[in-house]
Amino acid sequence: MSDTIFGESISLLRTRRFGTFWFASLLSNIGTWAQQVAQPWLLLSLGASSFLIGLDSFALSAPVWLLTLVGGVLADRADRRQVIAKFQSIQMLCPTLLVILLLAGMVRPWMIIVLSLVVGVTDALSMPSFQSIVPSIVERKQIASGLALNSTQFNLSRILGPAIAGILLVSVGAVGCFEVSAVSYVPFIAVALWILPRRVVTPAAAGTHEQRRHIFADALNIARVPYLRGALLTVFLSSLLCAQIVTFSPILVKNAFHGDAGHFSIVVGAFGVGGLAGAILLLFVSARQDRRLWSSWSAGAYGLVLVLAGLNPWFWALPVLLAAGGAAMSVSNISANTLVQANSPAQLRGQSVSLYLLAMRGGLSIGSLLTGVSVSLWGVNHALLINGALAMAAQGVVAHAWLRSALPRGDEIFQTTADAAK
Repeated sequence: MSDTIFGESISLLRTRRFGTFWFASLLSNIGTWAQQVAQPWLLLSLGASSFLIGLDSFALSAPVWLLTLVGGVLADRADRRQVIAKFQSIQMLCPTLLVILLLAGMVRPWMIIVLSLVVGVTDALSMPSFQSIVPSIVERKQIASGLALNSTQFNLSRILGPAIAGILLVSVGAVGCFEVSAVSYVPFIAVALWILPRRVVTPAAAGTHEQRRHIFADALNIARVPYLRGALLTVFLSSLLCAQIVTFSPILVKNAFHGDAGHFSIVVGAFGVGGLAGAILLLFVSARQDRRLWSSWSAGAYGLVLVLAGLNPWFWALPVLLAAGGAAMSVSNISANTLVQANSPAQLRGQSVSLYLLAMRGGLSIGSLLTGVSVSLWGVNHALLINGALAMAAQGVVAHAWLRSALPRGDEIFQTTADAAK
């Protein structure tokens, strides 16, 4: 295999199955990001407080705590195509309803938050199936390149989605963004039904009958492996403390820099540019390098970005900082996700993905609510400064233990997971 995964990634992108999946995911995520730019701006225009904006983000992410492990079990035991298609169809109804409410002049902040909760529930149940698709359609040695490529489309959508949203917000208003979001579900659902493989149920993971009766036992066993637990904790801390720079960037732009919707879309787009750069960077990283180093150092850098953003007095420095934050987040999370998926038993990959999503989305839900309170009390700049300082300190503690843990081989992961259940 090549020392880097760039060449392998280009050939993978040219295959019909992965290439079609990649493009459909890009279109879907463009619509999602257009909505995520428009939604907090719409809430602000309706007079919502910073707490309600944080509550909206909490509603979108909180269901992951209750349902994502259930979604992991569905990914391992059900037809992933059907799981994705059904829940994504329900999710598509939410921006469609917002379009109707906006055109009728009936939209209220509480309605937006309730619809975010519906999206959060469907996301929690379907995202493990979606995230485990890449390892299921590529060879094991291609997982790193497949995940990096999948992240490039996600971060490319973070550039294109906000750019489209910025144009629509100043021309036709938020309703245009929600229309784009609703339409963008169609090609992805079609691809899920057409190109993705049918789920073949595999035997349950090693363990006693009593252990298998608990549907979450396998996920808990995976989390007990120190090598994988370090990856999950790193992602959790970044989502808990650092991802709030995106959630509360509309308040930062509007209140601290007196910007408009165009400035906001520039800031969110800059985060996407950085995320795309980070994903592309990993395509050139040697496959032999320890991804724990990349994940830990980048997570610490993410915290530093928040500290600098809290101290920053100039608007045009903000997109630069957001780009740096996007790159740090992308490198850290992709590296951690690669470690989790590449080193988990294949028959439990859906549940290993659900743990990763629990760390990422669960941390975001709690962090959004807590940061919403701190922004209300001390202002957005001080809240970001505190979050960044806490993140750097916490990531240092996690990295100290994680980097000292033994690097297990694939077959040792199977044995360790089975031993943990005893």
